[in-house]
Amino acid sequence: MPLAFPPHARLRKPREFEAVLKQGRRVQEKLLSAVVLAGAGSEARLGLAISAKSVPLATGRNRIKRLARESFRARRATLPPADIVLQARSGAGTAESSELRATLERLWQRVAGP
Repeated sequence: MPLAFPPHARLRKPREFEAVLKQGRRVQEKLLSAVVLAGAGSEARLGLAISAKSVPLATGRNRIKRLARESFRARRATLPPADIVLQARSGAGTAESSELRATLERLWQRVAGP
């Protein structure tokens, strides 16, 4: 059975994204960054903001989003209740999938805290 990514586990409204981006703390890695707003609900929720400026090709943006959703589904139970907005940095679109997966793992570990 595939891991679920139900609607209540996603950020969907612009005001939800804005709140996280204005009030959250930034966690950065080489290829990706996450903005985390803790205590925003009863479980972790994910929003993806992969811009065309940082990843020009749509195929690259879609690949990053697919990998991020897959990784988040696997780690969601271990993450604290927080809203997380994931953003791509330059170079993410051309990075190997294995490198992106490793970056996502490091990000989730840093979001979860010590």
